Amino acid sequence: MIPTSLERLLGQRRTLLLQGPMGPFFERLGETLRAHGQQVWKVNFNAGDDWFHRGEGVIRFQQPLEAWPARLRELLAELRIDAIVLFGQARRMHQAAIEVARAQGITVFVFEEGYVRPDYVTLEIGGVNAASPLPRDPAFYRALNPEPQPAPQPTGQTFGLVARAAMTYAVARSLGHGRYPHYRHHRSIAPVREGLKWAHGAWRKWWYRFAERGMQDALAAPHNHKRFFLVPLQVYNDSQIRQHSRFKEVPAFIREVLGSFARHGAPDQLLVFKHHPLDRPYNDYTRLIAREAEALGVADRVQYIHDQHLPTLLKHAAGVVTVNSTTGLQALYHGTPVIALGECMWAIPGLVHPGPLDSFWRDPGPVDAELFQRYRSHLVRETQLNASFYAAAPGLPSITETSRRRAASAEIPSAAAQAPSWSSPTGPTLK
Repeated sequence: MIPTSLERLLGQRRTLLLQGPMGPFFERLGETLRAHGQQVWKVNFNAGDDWFHRGEGVIRFQQPLEAWPARLRELLAELRIDAIVLFGQARRMHQAAIEVARAQGITVFVFEEGYVRPDYVTLEIGGVNAASPLPRDPAFYRALNPEPQPAPQPTGQTFGLVARAAMTYAVARSLGHGRYPHYRHHRSIAPVREGLKWAHGAWRKWWYRFAERGMQDALAAPHNHKRFFLVPLQVYNDSQIRQHSRFKEVPAFIREVLGSFARHGAPDQLLVFKHHPLDRPYNDYTRLIAREAEALGVADRVQYIHDQHLPTLLKHAAGVVTVNSTTGLQALYHGTPVIALGECMWAIPGLVHPGPLDSFWRDPGPVDAELFQRYRSHLVRETQLNASFYAAAPGLPSITETSRRRAASAEIPSAAAQAPSWSSPTGPTLK
């Protein structure tokens, strides 16, 4: 199934790809767009981008960031661009690009990690998460007739594939720094440090698998069913926390949740924090949670876990507390009440707890299952592509095949007749 957002992207004619996720996904996307007759260019901002996207149409931006908006305007005019595609809307060069594109009436397509997990990535027009253009009015979704969505094909994404892409990108960017002397990444990715962190993260994965053995069975046991509240933590540098919540950092969120639970949680309730898998190489909140829980007198009712099976936990939890993680959507799928403490696109009246956190512990409320199914069906149909940024992308080959069938049905006489002008030499280097 092709989401509506990708159908819109496939309908463009001259597309400019900006920075994508680490890995080959944007190169695959460019090939798919070209198979649909588009002219495609890709702007690389550092040597890590070069490593994963070395094909035709590459444009290298090597100036200071301050020069980017003006040069982008020139580029849009020179190439007559009608669509911009990017990953990570909060990155500085992308924030500038979105402003420039909107001023010129150029459509912006934004990729992000999947709202629906696993085996999906997100593509929206204009913005994602809190900036999503999807309606927030429950009446809109109640009026829809939900259509069954086919199950996505497995993508095969693993921690190892993500780690390999991250380390490869870091090494390439570092070795090629001389070609891009002005580039500054949105987070530190020094290759040696990055490699050590991911190696440490891999060690932590195996260690916690051993240290936490039996913990999932204990939480899923009948006497704990609907007794504990689950708090899925987000990655430390998640822009959704920094830009769309009052917390700005994960520890502040942890402290507020612990304080509220200590004051208002029932004495027989448990609070379970779950670490984010992609934050494993960078942070461990064991000491913080233990210290704060001890000071609040709830140390015996607070747990901190890492690599347990999330769907199992969601089924047995009494409720889920999050800033704006898409884990909230997974919880709603399992009928578990959710409270969102930050801005997010799925915080729709009728789906999430309407009151403050203090009231959530005693009365989390029910989940409107019918409303959620209508919302989820619309969300998948409009924004979810069956793909991984780091592994297989089943949705993209099927799109290419669709293009061939369309060409055949149109009885185009030969491949030469439909060859687009992107076969011209590689695009210019921006110096």
